[in-house]
Amino acid sequence: MDERRREFLEELLATATPSGYETPGQRVWVEYVEEFADEVRVDDYGNAVAVHEGGADTAFALAGHGDEIGFIVREVTDDGFLRIGRVGGSDKTVSQGQHVRVHTADGPVAGVIGQTAVHLRDSDEDGTTDIEEQYVDVGADDEETAAELVEVGDPVTFVQQVHDLAGGRLTARGMDNRIGTWAAAEGLRRAAERDADATVYAVSTVQEEVGLKGAQMVGFDLAPDAVIATDVTHATDSPGVPSGKSTGVELGAGPVVARGSANHPALVTATREVADGEGIDVQLQASGSRTGTDADVFYTARGGIPSLNVGLPNRYMHTPVEVVDTADLDALASLLGAVAAAADDYAPFGVDL
Repeated sequence: MDERRREFLEELLATATPSGYETPGQRVWVEYVEEFADEVRVDDYGNAVAVHEGGADTAFALAGHGDEIGFIVREVTDDGFLRIGRVGGSDKTVSQGQHVRVHTADGPVAGVIGQTAVHLRDSDEDGTTDIEEQYVDVGADDEETAAELVEVGDPVTFVQQVHDLAGGRLTARGMDNRIGTWAAAEGLRRAAERDADATVYAVSTVQEEVGLKGAQMVGFDLAPDAVIATDVTHATDSPGVPSGKSTGVELGAGPVVARGSANHPALVTATREVADGEGIDVQLQASGSRTGTDADVFYTARGGIPSLNVGLPNRYMHTPVEVVDTADLDALASLLGAVAAAADDYAPFGVDL
């Protein structure tokens, strides 16, 4: 990954975008794709679409979601603490004892999610406290002081930085799904460099973590001939993963092509053939009922859009220390760009009866 690509990724990771509050991250994404897209447009909820205009009739989309999990201020207490609620699938087991930022109209406010010291807890109090019973301490002594700093409805995210680990691995908050929006943008850039015959869309959707809402809007409006939704998927190669949950997906072994349910078989075949021709290693993942990604709503939009979920292996999903392999990420972008560049050769993406 060259310096400009790494800079873009780090800027995405550094920008807080909990569901419903994606504007700052969407702005980062739009500013990047404007460098090479023929057109960029944004809808009323902030879904962003960048376009490479091809000469063929085929329209092919590469999509990732721009939002992340987090918290929201739901109450300011009399003694100046903030009661919080979930935004998306936030994990109550990793939230206490963490530094956070409350994102207000006047700028970020520092805080911590409190955790009673181990010395003061009874032995039977070592269970995990529900998010609704956790609180943010911003240093205020009373409700009036706290209310001067924050408002009910302000989003809250963990304070985390990007760190390089050994072996080309990278850790940060919000890999889910900055890697998807990064790869969609990079896939578009690489398809444009190949002068793709198809019209190629790169899409950064909003509100995936609260029900795939942005993809429902974009799928209806854009109606491409096919779409690849890219997101993180569980790498199950670390200690502690229950044996019954293992999928064989590993960091460093390449992007993951899902099969089953929403994943259109013609698009699966096309992606695997392109990967083979490009020398890109891919892993396979079974998806018998649903993918849990934007592909689940893209594929039923407008009477049916051939869709595929291609994932990036990710350890410790929905925690502040998600870990990915940068070689996997670069391979994902290369795969998306190559499939988009070859899309017109494979269209139309119907089943053969």
